[in-house]
Amino acid sequence: MAKRAPFRLGDERIPAGERLQVEVPIGRLYTQTPLHIPVEVIHGRRPGPTLLVCGAIHGDEINGVEIARRLLRSTGLKRLRGTLLVVPIVNVFGFLHQSRYMPDRRDLNRCFPGTEKGSLAGRIAYLFRTQVLEKATHVIDLHTGASHRFNLPQIRAELRNPVTADMAEIFAAPIVINASLREGSLRACADAADVPVITYEAGEALRFDEVAINTGVRGILRVMRMLEMLPSRRRGRHRPAKRSEVASNSTWMRAETDGIMRPIAGIGHRVKEGQRLAVVADPFGRLESSVTSSVNGIVIGMNNLPMVNEGEALYHVALFDELDEAMKTMDAFRDRYKPLQGEEPMADHPWDNDLGQETNNSDS
Repeated sequence: MAKRAPFRLGDERIPAGERLQVEVPIGRLYTQTPLHIPVEVIHGRRPGPTLLVCGAIHGDEINGVEIARRLLRSTGLKRLRGTLLVVPIVNVFGFLHQSRYMPDRRDLNRCFPGTEKGSLAGRIAYLFRTQVLEKATHVIDLHTGASHRFNLPQIRAELRNPVTADMAEIFAAPIVINASLREGSLRACADAADVPVITYEAGEALRFDEVAINTGVRGILRVMRMLEMLPSRRRGRHRPAKRSEVASNSTWMRAETDGIMRPIAGIGHRVKEGQRLAVVADPFGRLESSVTSSVNGIVIGMNNLPMVNEGEALYHVALFDELDEAMKTMDAFRDRYKPLQGEEPMADHPWDNDLGQETNNSDS
């Protein structure tokens, strides 16, 4: 077998069978201190796909940083086929300031494909696309909910592409949302280049979440096995239980008044149309308003900040053609969650014991 050619990134050449951290220069701080986007390149001895795994395009979404760290520690990478590109932190400026945005207050994930001349965000999007993204044959983009918003582990993808659909299913997050592409996003940019891409959403900004991290690492490894970048595990005679359920739609329930929210339903709960999800009241408790579900579905996202304003999105509920089947998938997800071998959980998860269970509140 002919020796595989080196992988080129910037000015670096990574020989087959080796790995190297490459620093892609992106600019300077006010102090003239140079900033770089660090990219770990693992170039397998044998040919195969080039998978890009990237996190923190929003600088405060840090679960992806920990997912990347654990992925890079996987011993299975010694048998890698193809090339793995891991970028724990894309938005280095935002990460340094614990901010979702770039210093110019632009959302980097709305600036692709970018431009050589223009805003700072546009220039970095252009640089990341031309230096890193265009080298990938497949992409997994890691995200969390926004500040004070928690997302149940879920995949968002444009399922018209059959390879993308396969990646979304094999990842085995409990929920897959067939999400339309957003102009300016990395996902839209990759899709326009006919590169299969999925977005993994789980947890909350500026918070580590063990379930979200654990599910992310396992999901990426499953996708790598599907792409034959890693050896497949031996399967038993029985077909494994369904691991993901595709949502037919999703909708947000919003506050109808200003006040302080007391949540009733939680993440992963099954809710019914007309069921009370939360109560919003003034500090004296004289005026109260219920937040009720307008649909039958499963809570896949919620606002964790008690102080709310009228019209604020509080509960994200996913709808399913077969809700009972979706609940079975949720229960299976809860049952199979265990810490990865060799990793100590950061903390017990607040919904380990009730994930997928209906709320027992008498007002439902």
